[in-house]
Amino acid sequence: MNQPRRAGSIPGAARPDQPDLLMREASLDKLKAFLTLLPSMILIGVFVYGFIGNTIWTSMTDWGGSGAMALNPQKHFVGLENYIDLFTGFLGGNFRQDLVNAVYYSVMLLAGAVGLGMFIAILLDQKPKGEDLLRTIFLYPMSLSFIVSGTIWRWLLAPQGGVNVLPKYFGFKPLTFKWLSSQAAILVFNWQDILRILAYIAAFILIMVGVFLLRKDQGKAIKRWLIPGIVLGALVWIFGGLIPDALFMEEEHGFNLATLGIIIATIWQYSGYTMALYLAGFNGISQDLRDAAMLDGASQVGYYRYVAIPMLKPITISAVIILSHISLKMFDLIFAMTGPDNAATGHPALNMYLTTFRGNEFSRGAAIAIVLFLIAAMFIVPYLVGQYRQQGRR
Repeated sequence: MNQPRRAGSIPGAARPDQPDLLMREASLDKLKAFLTLLPSMILIGVFVYGFIGNTIWTSMTDWGGSGAMALNPQKHFVGLENYIDLFTGFLGGNFRQDLVNAVYYSVMLLAGAVGLGMFIAILLDQKPKGEDLLRTIFLYPMSLSFIVSGTIWRWLLAPQGGVNVLPKYFGFKPLTFKWLSSQAAILVFNWQDILRILAYIAAFILIMVGVFLLRKDQGKAIKRWLIPGIVLGALVWIFGGLIPDALFMEEEHGFNLATLGIIIATIWQYSGYTMALYLAGFNGISQDLRDAAMLDGASQVGYYRYVAIPMLKPITISAVIILSHISLKMFDLIFAMTGPDNAATGHPALNMYLTTFRGNEFSRGAAIAIVLFLIAAMFIVPYLVGQYRQQGRR
């Protein structure tokens, strides 16, 4: 005979006298989830983090030279010697120029691809005629591999290629600029001053972050960002002579104009990607919000500047992270456009390949790989930490 249900009880709900059963079910669910993820965890632990650890160990040895390809090569622990040689050694000049090139590649790619992609997305957000066709045209470069696009752009940017000859069809003189082989450089600096330059850059970043945060929290912006930035800049300006030189001799590096062609090709290939990200974001904004902004007197420019673009901040951050990571792996495009031995357009990724597999200097190549890994982590780790904090607040 069924016993009467107590008042206020919910059908199917656990009774207070069943806590042990609930705990066992929860433990069983956790065990099932753990066993499901265990194979992936093992594979990632071995083939990702295990290989990273092995690369770090290799970078701290002297594996290289004539006996590098022996069946049992001799490896001796040398600590940070390879890293010191890359940044301050006599033979590290090519790597240092490649590192400078990588900085310019990254900055130009971010500014060009994000800016151009956002501009195209705003135009397509106006729903022009042929929107679907235009979207396909702008996305098409993303379907090409870097080798294919690099080969195309190498022909276009050749001395007698399409870009230099194009003005001739409009009655002007053809261009003579050497897009991929120029030896000129601008923004030249002495690597001896790199420590002082980095200190000035750090001070500038602190000040700019403080200025950006002034509207949100004036006290925090001044105490944590503006004052430390100003103090650091002043200390470097006054006592900069006490900072040691990075090299014992002058070594000039700068923005090689031969990299312009590669930067143009990279922006062309990835602006469509950022366009797609921003266009999806614009389409996700409620039409009611847009109409409300227009009723309040906002112009089209004002709507995008003060409403739409600020709402797409997560998309901008994601695009910056992804493009920064891509800019640190620019190997195939440079290889296809200028070849492996054009020092003016070099990149650490290309240097790593040549050092490791052409020069058989495995420890030095591993050190270059770890430097690139750490630079990539500088972009990705803060983003992951910020995302984790946001999820924790929710």
